[in-house]
Amino acid sequence: MIKKKTMTLSERVGSFAELGTTLRDSLAGKPTMYSSQLQNLIDTQQFRNPWFTPQNVKTAISAIAGELTEENIEKWTGMYPELAEERDPVIVAVVMAGNIPLVGFHDYLCVLISGNNLLAKASSKDSELIVFLNEILCNINPEFRNMVRFSDGFLSGFDAVIATGSNNTSRYFEYYFSRYPHIIRKNRNSAAIIDGTETDDELKSLGSDVFSYFGLGCRSISKIFVPEEYDLNKVTAEWKCYSDVINHNKYANNYDYNKAIYLINNEMFIDTGYILLKESSALASPVAVLFYEKYSSIEKVYDLLKQMDQEIQCISGKGHVPFGKAQSPQLWDYADGRDILEFLLKKKQAEIS
Repeated sequence: MIKKKTMTLSERVGSFAELGTTLRDSLAGKPTMYSSQLQNLIDTQQFRNPWFTPQNVKTAISAIAGELTEENIEKWTGMYPELAEERDPVIVAVVMAGNIPLVGFHDYLCVLISGNNLLAKASSKDSELIVFLNEILCNINPEFRNMVRFSDGFLSGFDAVIATGSNNTSRYFEYYFSRYPHIIRKNRNSAAIIDGTETDDELKSLGSDVFSYFGLGCRSISKIFVPEEYDLNKVTAEWKCYSDVINHNKYANNYDYNKAIYLINNEMFIDTGYILLKESSALASPVAVLFYEKYSSIEKVYDLLKQMDQEIQCISGKGHVPFGKAQSPQLWDYADGRDILEFLLKKKQAEIS
C-alpha cells in the first residue's frame, strides 16, 4: 500500500453519504444494484455465525445507514477543521471484533474519512458484511480501492493501530502493538437507571437495548438499577414482545445453563421464561441473564458507576442515553470514549508521522 495524497474531505463525505443512501434504499426494498446481494447476506450470516440472525444483521446495517447522511457526516467532520487540510496519509491497522454485526465499521469509517489508509483485519466471525460495504464504497468512488486492504494473516507495514478484543486478547495487543501509537479496547458493558417515573413505552424501549444482539454488544444493557421498592413486574410486563428470543438455540442453551446453575446453588432469581433477572452488584451479566441492583439514593448509583467507569460503555436513563437508543450510537459517540479522529489528527499526529 503506497502512501500518497488522497481525495478531498468533501469527496470523502459525499462518498459515505452515498453509501448511506444506497443502504437505506436497499433495505427499503427499492431496486438498487446491491439489493439482492445485501438481502442474501442478511439471510445467510446466521449460517456462518449463529448469533447473526437476519434481524440482528438488518438492525446493525440500519443503524449505520441511518447515520450516514450528508448532514450527519458534515456535522461530525465539522468538529475537526484539520480534516480539510491536505496531508500525507498514514496506514492505520484496525483489528475488528466479531461480537455483533459490523461492529468494526465505525473504525473503518474514521480511518477513511480522515483521509488515511486502512489495513483491516476483520473477525472470522464477521468478515463478509464489512467487505461487502467496502465494495459498495469503492464502486461509488474507486479511489478508495487504493486506500483499503483486508488481511487474513500477520499485520505489518502500518503506522498506527486500533484493536478491539476481550480483556485477555487486549493484553496481547498491548504487548504486540506497544511500539506503535495505538488504541486498544477491552470488554465493556452498559447499564440502565430506572427511577420509577418511566412510561410503559420507555420500559418497552429499554427492552430493545437489553435483547438486541442477544445482549452480546458492549452497548447492550447488562444491568439495571432500580429503586428499593420498585416492582420488577412493571419491566418484564413490557418485555413480552421480546420473548421469541428464547426460540434461538444458542440463547436458549445459555438460558438453561444459567438457570440450572442458580437452582443448584439455591440462588434467588426471577424467571420470565425467556430471561433471568438476578440481583447482583456485578456489571457484566451472562447471556440470557440481566443483573439488577436496588438503590436507596441515586447519588450512590452515580458513585458506583463512577467507580466502574473503565468498564462501562454507556448509561441509559433519564439524563443519559434515552431508552431504546443505546444500540444506535451517533457518529461522534466513540467506543470507550476515545476520540479516534483526535487520535489520528491531533494528539498523536507527531508520533504517527
